[in-house]
Amino acid sequence: MHPRIMLSRCTVGALVGLLAMTPSGVATSKTPHHRSPASRAAPPAAEGEPAGMAGMLAAHNRARRVVGVPDLQWSGRLAQTAQGWAEHLRGERCAMRHSGAGGIGENLAWAGGQHLSPADVVAMWLREGRAFNPDNGACDAGAVCGHYTQVVWRNTKLVGCGMSSCGNSEIWVCNYSPPGNYVGERPY
Repeated sequence: MHPRIMLSRCTVGALVGLLAMTPSGVATSKTPHHRSPASRAAPPAAEGEPAGMAGMLAAHNRARRVVGVPDLQWSGRLAQTAQGWAEHLRGERCAMRHSGAGGIGENLAWAGGQHLSPADVVAMWLREGRAFNPDNGACDAGAVCGHYTQVVWRNTKLVGCGMSSCGNSEIWVCNYSPPGNYVGERPY
């Protein structure tokens, strides 16, 4: 039996665009998605999902249904861990750094000069799905798709998220259990 190796994920959002860090550390730019204030009405929160995260679970589950994997459930324990890490990163001026916590998956997002809704955050990660090739279970050469694959990882059952503000920036953290993105395994 081979050891399961997890891939790292890291995405950076900016006022004028998004940057995705490839595993080699090379930044690639992406076009931002802008929403009108009228379209930003918060949906009702799912059971256990705090009001500030309303729509986060639904956005994850819509993407999972598209690829035929079971819905996630909200985890207060994972949300508490994610919020704690987001608050820690606030102390580092919203630095983009993974927690390194064992036994969980983690997606990060950062926004500067704008406010993201939970659905905006998930949509940012899902846009990476354009670079995922389901025929071979891998990202296109030079592309990043690890946030997307964590969202739709078939064996993941729970998600919990947190967010902190740093002046006019936001840092978002979602934790997943069981984690996904194992080398040599397909997400679905």
